[in-house]
Amino acid sequence: MQFAKRLEKIPPYLFAAINRKREELLAQGIDLINLGVGDPDLPTLTPVLQAMHAALEDPQTHNYPPYQGLSEYRQATVSWMERRFGVVGLDPQTEVISSIGSKEAIHNTALAFVEPGDFTLVPDPGYPVYRTSTLFADGEPYPFPLKAENRFLPDLSAIPEAVARKAKLLWINYPNNPTGAIASLEDLAQMVAFCQEYDILLCHDHAYSEIAFDSYQPPSVLQVAGAKEIAIEFHSLSKTYNMTGWRIGFVVGNAKAIQGLTQVKSNVDSGVFKAIQKAGITAYSILPEERQDLISIYQKRRDLLIAGLQSMGWLIEPPKATLYVWVPVPSGYSSTEFVTLLLEKCGIIVAPGNGYGLAGEGFVRMAITITEARIIEAIERMKKAGIRYV
Repeated sequence: MQFAKRLEKIPPYLFAAINRKREELLAQGIDLINLGVGDPDLPTLTPVLQAMHAALEDPQTHNYPPYQGLSEYRQATVSWMERRFGVVGLDPQTEVISSIGSKEAIHNTALAFVEPGDFTLVPDPGYPVYRTSTLFADGEPYPFPLKAENRFLPDLSAIPEAVARKAKLLWINYPNNPTGAIASLEDLAQMVAFCQEYDILLCHDHAYSEIAFDSYQPPSVLQVAGAKEIAIEFHSLSKTYNMTGWRIGFVVGNAKAIQGLTQVKSNVDSGVFKAIQKAGITAYSILPEERQDLISIYQKRRDLLIAGLQSMGWLIEPPKATLYVWVPVPSGYSSTEFVTLLLEKCGIIVAPGNGYGLAGEGFVRMAITITEARIIEAIERMKKAGIRYV
């Protein structure tokens, strides 16, 4: 039995490797503090659970769902986009599709639009699926570096003309995983203009739109005038409502892009379980102030982690959004070496920056998805091990 040759280009998924190492050490009885994976530790919000329980009792939810999602679910997403971002005029019939979280929709978008030899423009560092989905479609991922001196925003002027002319997709993600960087509406407008010039589908992964602090409200790319002509946006309930295991989200924007994604998905999956969509409708009705306790918990954790790192010499500004802190490694260490040091000396798991691309070398990503007590303990373990940023 032989694997397909395409798998030779695709490394094991970063977090699968981290989880395997975690399980090995746990089996040895080691007390690990996991700052590696952005999987919320808090329960799904109560109104969502109640809606799910009620939907499960309804036999009408037990059969196949519509491929594009329940009409009432799509209408709920359109209403939420208008309420949250002021984006009006979206057609729930042609400009929205439900998704099984964001990951599969990202992958299937590449299958819908990328031909062998086409380029996709992917952020480096960035969510690994942008790159691997391109490889599955026999395309060529072209990484553009996100640099601290440019606020981890893309310098699209540095992309060669020949590459831009052959590019089918531009992937962006703000608030950004893994850097925690944010983009203004003006920044997004520049990205829209670039894609309009080169006829590129702009794909905005907006998974962290509702995990924001200090009164910051991340914008939608669809707020940019004319963006719908060239852009789609990926939303997920995973982080917003502590629903990572539920696998539900939606993609919204350009009708032709939604049509292509629908054609792929209808041949690959059978949609999202109706009861989960019903629960999702309830989630979209929850007002921001009703989620404030959740945001406050994450903000306290962020502040604790930042203060602890600063006490050991790190000069880090608190990120305004996401569940992550992007941490430069001390001099003399690579990303992998520092990850190994934290694991072996402190029993702390973090994600290596180079797992997100070559430009992630020199960083690690720490997630705030553990309790305040465990964050404090992680800092104490690092101090006890003599770790400092120099």
